[in-house]
Amino acid sequence: MNATPSPAASGGAPPLRLGTRRSALAMAQSGLVADLVRDVTGRPVELVEITTYGDTSREHLAQIGGAGVFVSALREALLRGEIDLAVHSLKDLPTAEPEGLALAAVPRREDPRDALIARDGLTFAQLPPGARIGTGSPRRAAQLNAWARSLGLDIETVPIRGNVGTRIGYVRSGRLDAVVLAAAGLTRLGRIGEATELLDADHVLPAPGQGALAVECAASSASLAARLAEIDDPYTRVAVTAERSLLAALEAGCSAPVGALADLLGDGQVVTEMRLRGVVGTLDGTTLVQLSTTGPVPASPGDAADLGRVLAAEMLAKGAAGLMGERAL
Repeated sequence: MNATPSPAASGGAPPLRLGTRRSALAMAQSGLVADLVRDVTGRPVELVEITTYGDTSREHLAQIGGAGVFVSALREALLRGEIDLAVHSLKDLPTAEPEGLALAAVPRREDPRDALIARDGLTFAQLPPGARIGTGSPRRAAQLNAWARSLGLDIETVPIRGNVGTRIGYVRSGRLDAVVLAAAGLTRLGRIGEATELLDADHVLPAPGQGALAVECAASSASLAARLAEIDDPYTRVAVTAERSLLAALEAGCSAPVGALADLLGDGQVVTEMRLRGVVGTLDGTTLVQLSTTGPVPASPGDAADLGRVLAAEMLAKGAAGLMGERAL
């Protein structure tokens, strides 16, 4: 565990210790949150780098279960008092609420869509026959295969691990024709310009919570939690709550082939409705259960969770449970 020191604030307030994974993306995300936290607390923030099991395991995420593999070491450090707050990619968080910790803030969401980075500037529809597309996500594989079938394309989804640079490198070196990554991560790393297509959610729904960050602290740190609440975005909070409630009600982990997105709809000035879409599919894309529901913007996270549970029940009634048993790509 390494700390990046921060200069002492005027008045000598001790720095807040923000726990983060060591990857370039995690550090970029944590740096963004650190700036927000400095603004609302007036205190310096130092980044404390922590290695998680997901960072050291060489297995594919679908094989090691996904849920919590990038999270548990940060949470343990919080509970031991070694750090004051932690930043996670919200899509990595298990849906079960941990005892002793509080989800203090969900800042405003970045673009939740997936992005294609393909050779020669190609879009998905322009990929050649037999194109090899790298992804570590069963959710992406299921929907990409279904989309390809609808276009009459023949593709192969290839399981990959590694950081953003490593994955893009597979395309640059010619080992793969394309990779699919979260647009939010590319934006935070300043690499969104390398995307050859942003994948419309009508074709590929993102992971529940994709594009959002989660800021956790100890539940006992009531004063810190109150300050962190100032960087919470209420619209993002209700949207991701609905998505994660759907995931939980399907009893699926974050490596399951489940996509969900809550869109806030309005006239450009006032948000009036929320549309929640969900999808579950077989890895080969031959079978998808995809449903949506639209209603008033939830007045509270509890109402948003109810919306997710209702849509999940409808999906289960359509056979979603039988599509989530596959794990390995």
